[in-house]
Amino acid sequence: MSLQIEGRRALLTSLLTTFAGVYACDVAEAVSTSRRALRGAKIPESDYKTLPNGLKYYDLKVGDGAEAVKGSRVAIHYVAKWRGITFMTSRQGMGVGGGTPYGFDVGESKRGNVLKGLDVGVEGMRVGGQRLLLVPPELAYGSKGVQEIPPNATIEMDVELLAIKQSPFGTAVKIVEG
Repeated sequence: MSLQIEGRRALLTSLLTTFAGVYACDVAEAVSTSRRALRGAKIPESDYKTLPNGLKYYDLKVGDGAEAVKGSRVAIHYVAKWRGITFMTSRQGMGVGGGTPYGFDVGESKRGNVLKGLDVGVEGMRVGGQRLLLVPPELAYGSKGVQEIPPNATIEMDVELLAIKQSPFGTAVKIVEG
């Protein structure tokens, strides 16, 4: 009798494990597919919102976390493209998550450590959000260009707001933990 019970238990455990594995794979594949679809989709320029300074943006996903405002210390992942070719990204590199997030203080682009278009484009995003930016030359590399980016080039950016860094005392903290 106990041999039959053990056999049934083993069969049931095996079936449940198989079902859980198949379900987990389906969910992971669905999430991966939807991310690829969002990132690879060509959004018509007419669907973008345009700011007075010429920057255009389209929210792929509106986050549900804190909002980035002037003075916020943010951590983002980004991909910068010119004519569809990636020339700069924070996603390359280490580990499964890929790369080290890029951090800066919103509204501080005057210091030259971040493109003006990226700085302006992150403002108003919420943590967890993903946004596409069309950055006009005057908010990117201007009339001089840089390396393979020619003068007066409009660049595309895909930005994900990962975190807003702040201490419990309300002061900014180290941007990337290391």
